[in-house]
Amino acid sequence: MDEKKPIVQIACMNTLKIAGTLGLISLLSLAGCHSAKSPDAVANDVAAAQQSAAGKVEEKSKDLNNSDAKGAYDVALAKADGDHKVALEKCEALNGDAQTKCKDMADADYDATKANAKASEVAAKQ
Repeated sequence: MDEKKPIVQIACMNTLKIAGTLGLISLLSLAGCHSAKSPDAVANDVAAAQQSAAGKVEEKSKDLNNSDAKGAYDVALAKADGDHKVALEKCEALNGDAQTKCKDMADADYDATKANAKASEVAAKQ
């Protein structure tokens, strides 16, 4: 006599197959997160960010009277923005946790630079 599996057992097996497939798809999609770019791509991105940053600092320097406290702050902020973008591009050369830590450090440096620029602006106005 042909022994048949109960419907509940078949349903459980199919559910496990589906869950396993979904888990594998999720894992593979996450594998692309925080992955390193090629050195050439990072070098190109860093160079572009540096060029953009230099252009913005130069633009701010020309547009504003730098002896003015506000002008000095704007120039410092433009430089900080550029430095931040360059630092983030350099982080792209790293993988996983190292990349995350690098970006966190770049963000922290950026925040500190902005705070120092603001403090200098306030001090210059007094």
